Amino acid sequence: MSRTIRLDAVLIQAVIAGALSFSHLHDLAEAAGQDGWKAWAYPISVDLLLVAAWRRMRTHADNRAAWSWFVIALAASLGANIATAGLLDLGDVPAWLRILVAGWPALAFLGGTLLAHAPAAPAEPEPVPAPVPLADPTPEPVPDVTVERAPEPAPELPPVPAVAVPPALLDHARKVADTHHATTGARIDPATLRARLGVPGPLADAIAAQLA
Repeated sequence: MSRTIRLDAVLIQAVIAGALSFSHLHDLAEAAGQDGWKAWAYPISVDLLLVAAWRRMRTHADNRAAWSWFVIALAASLGANIATAGLLDLGDVPAWLRILVAGWPALAFLGGTLLAHAPAAPAEPEPVPAPVPLADPTPEPVPDVTVERAPEPAPELPPVPAVAVPPALLDHARKVADTHHATTGARIDPATLRARLGVPGPLADAIAAQLA
């Protein structure tokens, strides 16, 4: 019983507040030059935008746009209530207020269209339980046991006959090797040393052996 009385009181209060706000919006629109049925359409437009924004906020997770349009419609309603409370001369409405009242239908149409056609947030898919693996009736294969063979020793190369290297040529070869190492970051190989010095292969090998 107490719940019914509370609901009735809330509804009566809502009807009174809505009627007063409706009347204030009508008076402001009429003072701004909107006469006849047009003055009555303004409060309906403001209230419908309020209701649409409120419903959008309650039924969608991402309601930033709905909050924006709700604040715009609420500002229009509160502004009319304050303006008609004696703070504004309704016989001499300023030009900027006439512009706002005249531009309200386009703004309300834009807000209502965006609220009506805004995409809804996609529903999160329900988690799918992982399948339970079934026992495999086939026996596991026996792993192959391979015996690693010892690597065969590398064949011994025949000894390189000793070649006499002149000291002056050895000093020059050391400078060439140092320059190559500083330029490339790697030690010079016998083939490159033979090409740089212009000496035979055995002599280049002997020089490379002494530079190592």
